[in-house]
Amino acid sequence: MDSQGGITVRRALELPGLRGGLPEVVACADRLDRTVRWVHAGEVPNIASLLKGGELLLTTGLGLGTRPAEQRAFVRGLADRGIAALVVELGPRFDRLPATLVETARAAGLPVVQLHREVAFVSVTEEVHTEIVNGHYALLRQAEEVHRRCTEALLDGGGVPQVLRILADFAGNPVFLETAEGQLLYAAAPGAAPAAADPLQIWEGLRGQRAARAAGPPAGTVLVDVAGGGHGTAAVRARLVLPAVSAPLLPVHRMAAERAAGILAVVLMQARQEEELAARGRGDFLTDLAAGRILAEDAPAQAKVLGFKPGEGPLLPVVMRLASELSPSGSWALLARAVLEELSSVGVPVLLGVRPVEGRVPLLLGLRSESERTAVADRVATALRTGVERAGLERAGAEPPVVVVGVAGGWAAAGAGLQHAAETATAAQGLSDRPWYDARRLDIDLLLWRLRDHPDLAAFVDRAIGPLREHDRASRAALLPTLEVYLAHAGRKAETARELHLNRQTLYNRLARIAELLGTDLDDPQTVLALSLALRARRHAP
Repeated sequence: MDSQGGITVRRALELPGLRGGLPEVVACADRLDRTVRWVHAGEVPNIASLLKGGELLLTTGLGLGTRPAEQRAFVRGLADRGIAALVVELGPRFDRLPATLVETARAAGLPVVQLHREVAFVSVTEEVHTEIVNGHYALLRQAEEVHRRCTEALLDGGGVPQVLRILADFAGNPVFLETAEGQLLYAAAPGAAPAAADPLQIWEGLRGQRAARAAGPPAGTVLVDVAGGGHGTAAVRARLVLPAVSAPLLPVHRMAAERAAGILAVVLMQARQEEELAARGRGDFLTDLAAGRILAEDAPAQAKVLGFKPGEGPLLPVVMRLASELSPSGSWALLARAVLEELSSVGVPVLLGVRPVEGRVPLLLGLRSESERTAVADRVATALRTGVERAGLERAGAEPPVVVVGVAGGWAAAGAGLQHAAETATAAQGLSDRPWYDARRLDIDLLLWRLRDHPDLAAFVDRAIGPLREHDRASRAALLPTLEVYLAHAGRKAETARELHLNRQTLYNRLARIAELLGTDLDDPQTVLALSLALRARRHAP
């Protein structure tokens, strides 16, 4: 049985059907190890056009032609098609094959066999096809044996590395598991590989070749996707890579890799589910703490069970909220893992959870002192946003994630700090983008957000800036942005004109028009306060 899923020409000649015809190899006896994938019998001159390659062609020679040119064309057509061998039964048409045909076959590298006795072509076909089918079953059994060993390894407590080692031993080549983006996850080398065959060095070499060619893996490499169970980019969770480093890779190796990929898909899915359950469990703890369902005196012991062991310093609550269009579907484990990997460089104890329903990622961090609050907040905000990017949760045109840093304190204040940060993260959506917001500076926005459903808030906004909103809807020269910048600079006209890139007189004209539309004095402190509140409240008012 040929290891590529057929039998050799040599093996076909040994079977009773052809052996009874007293076969004589008259051309390319050194190429009898070519693979026979099918048997075809025919007597037409243009039979090459009916073949796909790899066939053992049986004929009595009626289609070979009588002239040397016809015979040469016939043989060349078969050689170009890539058939395994030509078998001609001698008899009424030929008592011996023409020298022209034999010489052309030798030049083209096509094995030619002449049969000195009549054979039943149907019997030959049945025998060869039976041998091929039995061989396919043998290959399937080999692949299934690899599948069985991988399954047993997992049931005995092994993991992904052991599965890869079994596959590497079977293929006689290193095996790599990479992410869909090409990042290496695991590597394994066959047990018989020399010590110098470090799989990581091989991987680096392959990656360098791919980067240089930018055209996929080297020739002969087997690639098999590990299903992710989703659609689009989530359809592939990882990829098995089997390069032909020590020996050629055969179809049976691909078959074994495909079966191993099915096992790995289940393992990775289970790991992802366990990881997501753990992240959700931490999120539930932090949410219960924020809601007051966990007492401050009980919280340290429960947090320790979850792996959070802060020192004696204050605890810093942080909440990241994703916009509704960013909230991941089935990607919370990936998000949590990416964020935790980024947070590992921050250098402080971290307890991170996820709350998929609310679209939130709550955290508690153990500080050494209150003085490092700002520095840690900067690094945590960067880690959170980088984690969102790595998890592939950014969307063009979507609001960026909102990160709010709460008030640092002990366990007694941690719950209230988390609740305050969570509500503030919701209230801050729609504000100008910042790496992170200080919850202490957004209390007015939080108050206005809590009043968002009260009809008095909408009425207040309409009374304060309604005429200006009407003007901007009907005019291309909007005035609300001018008022916002003016109030942000506390009425300092020079700074306002500089930020808006206006000359003084143009700014004065705009401010006069605003005062006229609103019927108010922009220099009056009470008016300025009311307008500032209205501008901040309009994000929440219907």
